Amino acid sequence: MKYSTMMVVFVLLVGILPALVSSEYFPFMNDSLPWDERLDDLMSRLTLDDMTLQMARGGSGPNGPAPPIPRLGIGPYDWDTECLRGDVGAGNATSYPQALGLAASFSTQLLHDVAQATGQEVRAKHNNLTQHGIYKTHGGLSCFSPVINIMRHPLWGRSQETYGEDPFLSGELTRAFVTGLQGNNSRYVLANAGCKHFAAYAGPENYPVSRLSFNAVVSDRDLFMTFLPQFHECVKAGSYSIMCSYNSINGVPACANTRFLRDILRKQFGFKGYVVSDELALEFIRLAHNYTNSTLESAVVAVKAGVNLDLSRFKQVVYLYITEAVEKDLISLGDVFALVRPLFYTRMRLGEFDPPARNPYTKLRAEDVVESIAHQNLAIEAAVKSFVLLKNNGVLPLKSIGKLAVVGPFGNDSSQLFGDYAPDSLPEYITTPLQGLESIADMTSFAAGCDNPECTGYNQSSVVNAVSGADFVVVCLGSGTSIESEGRDRRNLALPGHQLQLLQDAVKNASGKPVVLLLFTAGPFDISWAVNNPDVSVIVQCFLPAQATGVAIKHMFTNYQGTNPAGRLPYTWPASMDQVPPMTNYSMVNRTYRYFSGTPFYQFGYGLSYTKFQYSQLVVKPDHIMPCDDVFVNVTLKNVGAYSGDEVVQVYIKWSNATVPVPKIQLVAFERINTASLKTVSVVLYIPARVRAVYTDRLVLQPGTFTVFAGGQQPGPSIGGLLNSNVMTGSFQVDGSETDLARCAK
Repeated sequence: MKYSTMMVVFVLLVGILPALVSSEYFPFMNDSLPWDERLDDLMSRLTLDDMTLQMARGGSGPNGPAPPIPRLGIGPYDWDTECLRGDVGAGNATSYPQALGLAASFSTQLLHDVAQATGQEVRAKHNNLTQHGIYKTHGGLSCFSPVINIMRHPLWGRSQETYGEDPFLSGELTRAFVTGLQGNNSRYVLANAGCKHFAAYAGPENYPVSRLSFNAVVSDRDLFMTFLPQFHECVKAGSYSIMCSYNSINGVPACANTRFLRDILRKQFGFKGYVVSDELALEFIRLAHNYTNSTLESAVVAVKAGVNLDLSRFKQVVYLYITEAVEKDLISLGDVFALVRPLFYTRMRLGEFDPPARNPYTKLRAEDVVESIAHQNLAIEAAVKSFVLLKNNGVLPLKSIGKLAVVGPFGNDSSQLFGDYAPDSLPEYITTPLQGLESIADMTSFAAGCDNPECTGYNQSSVVNAVSGADFVVVCLGSGTSIESEGRDRRNLALPGHQLQLLQDAVKNASGKPVVLLLFTAGPFDISWAVNNPDVSVIVQCFLPAQATGVAIKHMFTNYQGTNPAGRLPYTWPASMDQVPPMTNYSMVNRTYRYFSGTPFYQFGYGLSYTKFQYSQLVVKPDHIMPCDDVFVNVTLKNVGAYSGDEVVQVYIKWSNATVPVPKIQLVAFERINTASLKTVSVVLYIPARVRAVYTDRLVLQPGTFTVFAGGQQPGPSIGGLLNSNVMTGSFQVDGSETDLARCAK
């Protein structure tokens, strides 16, 4: 109620705003002038109080939007928008699969398309709101997306928002998302990206300690080899924003950390945009980390560290003390000027101070793009491409079903299929597994078995009755946001409550008929019983597919128009928690496929298909290079199976002569490519020099021999089941002397 009242008050204020706005025309409004000249003019007209309010009002409710400056003709602006995989919290919008599922597609093109579609809906809604004088939370153009932290622990609650465990995969998908969201206009930005959470933020959320006070103790080697590369790619892609995180890093809160925000982000990575705090993170510098003794001191350390914008949900915030800090000579007026400038540069590039007719994005209308046919179809495509087929005893694909039974708490509960930070899609655009599959069955029975994902109360008889006599059984289990989400870590790998019993009852009463297990989770769970039981014919990791869940599952089951599953796991699925170091331990030793020394249940990059592929004729060129050179890989791929389908070509390297600790292997290139049955294609990928960088006291490229592996999965023995393809091996030699990565042109 408080927030809605604030919005109404602000709408009324904006309604009379034209009477308060100066009619004077200022040079910063002249769209023929260079950006810097316009910014110089605008900044020269701001008072200290103006700048304080612009930096202090970066959040929601009473903390936003940034207020107008009527004498300069500057309107309000809301910085608080979420765009992880659709326009969040802004009414009806197309919802795409959760980010971890999108990562499983191993498709940069899909990430680009989803981000672009999201940006179009964000922009169209913003156009509609501002035309009616409405400035509200989740109504702006500046997105707190994507989330590019590394999934280094299977129980971390926010793993669903990430692109998985690999910094190279995350970096490639980040670049695709940022460029898609921001658009391809040379002058104007569609909606600006904001990569988060910087830095070394990867759990815990609430167990065994709170993220708000947690101190991540991280070596420089792990920082530069694992936790930071994807942020560098975000900066290189042109993101206008970075969000600093709640945690401390080696004793210093991230949002007060000069080394990370100035030395690494701005000086080393070349970031020119604005840094926004995570919500209330500036307050927690004092309240949770005990790093400062007063709110004034918190404002000073955050300004000196380089935080441009205070994101909060309260009216009284840390950055309201900026004026006092300047007056007491604790920070300089120049410090404040430098931090406000990127805020207005971003608004300029979004087109705020140009004639609307010049900006093509102002023509986007919500009625044309929100849940458009193109966007609905993209949601289906994205969901299908996110599915990872873990097991298939030849049951799929199928054409039709006689009597179908769908059981489990995720079978027909649309609210559980989205995950965190999901758009508010209207019910008519959402399909559940039951709704998707009943159209290919003569008869259908359904039983949830549990009222919710926790499954503490279990109605066994309803499941038994639904399954008995069925020709085909689909069991829908999972987690949902009540089990794993922001602020909520899991305690173990076990399926929640009575879900395993539900599965066992379904298998027992299916009387030998096919049973398919669909998992709607983010992180891995203990599904060993299902994997090892021959009566469970199929297992699919569906992640959180959002609005198109039912349609996408039907398409996958029937191989509709070649929707052969080809998703690949973007993380390592451990066999047990005995293989996983504690979440509070930030060393990468024995974490992720890059450093793991055990045998996982499923490996990173694993996923089956309805068809088979054969790799041959691997050529690595040039086979001798200098440290800063790239390498090209050419491999022949043949679909030797009966179905057309996508294959994810994965290229890994292995170091032979490194003088410092390095990953066991490293993904260095990938491409998702469609191949018709019995057809052959030649695939060319390139290995960028940066992926060979190792950390001494800086990132360097060392000479030596590198082994190259190209195939549909990691090199080595089959783990988790039958594989779709072979793996080819080659090599190249790096000559010359050790070279700083920073000296290379790329």
